[in-house]
Amino acid sequence: MAMEWCPQVALQAYLHTLHLCKDQNNQDYSSTSGSTTSCIIEPKCMEFVSALAAGKRARLMVQITSEGVTPLTVSLAVAAKQTGGRLIVCITQPLSHHHEYVEKMSKTLFLENGLDGVVEFVYGLDPCLVLKQFKNIDFAVIDCKIEEHLKLLKIMNLNPNGSMVVLNNLHHSKRGGGGAFPDQVFKQKKGYEYVTLPIGEGMELTRFRSNGKYQSKRCKRFHVTYED
Repeated sequence: MAMEWCPQVALQAYLHTLHLCKDQNNQDYSSTSGSTTSCIIEPKCMEFVSALAAGKRARLMVQITSEGVTPLTVSLAVAAKQTGGRLIVCITQPLSHHHEYVEKMSKTLFLENGLDGVVEFVYGLDPCLVLKQFKNIDFAVIDCKIEEHLKLLKIMNLNPNGSMVVLNNLHHSKRGGGGAFPDQVFKQKKGYEYVTLPIGEGMELTRFRSNGKYQSKRCKRFHVTYED
């Protein structure tokens, strides 16, 4: 069965993520006592990603990141709660003292909002080995800062009924894989058609289908029209 769109679930995930991201941003600001922190992800993208994953009823979600717990983690956890699914978060770096406070605050946020039961954290393991354990992935977020990100895209086992892959920190991809780009890897996935859309600075969303009406292509923009 194909992944069917559910607008009610998407809206719930959007609003919940919006609320949690605001809370997390406020906590981050107060904890740093006015110091500046870098943020390369547009906040509105977090709600969009959560709504997409939840609206498509994604059940198995995977995030592979070098940055620890991020707003993307929160957005996917919200979606997993809405769909009754699970989120695997593979953090490529071992848990260090530098990140312990952020991890503690984030997990407290998950616990207080009933998200802890849908998230599983994996620290410091080979992301390729972690990814190979999962079949029919519905939704994935891959950090292009990771050296093996192109290999991860190649070995990822997608749900043939429909799946989505979000790439973030995409500007780092130009330095990896001996000149190869994600689009070249996607073309090698036989049996899939795909469409890629930019959704924020340094972020792209690719939708895969095994036998849909969408042809493989890249879109620079899209338009939404409303009929009275």
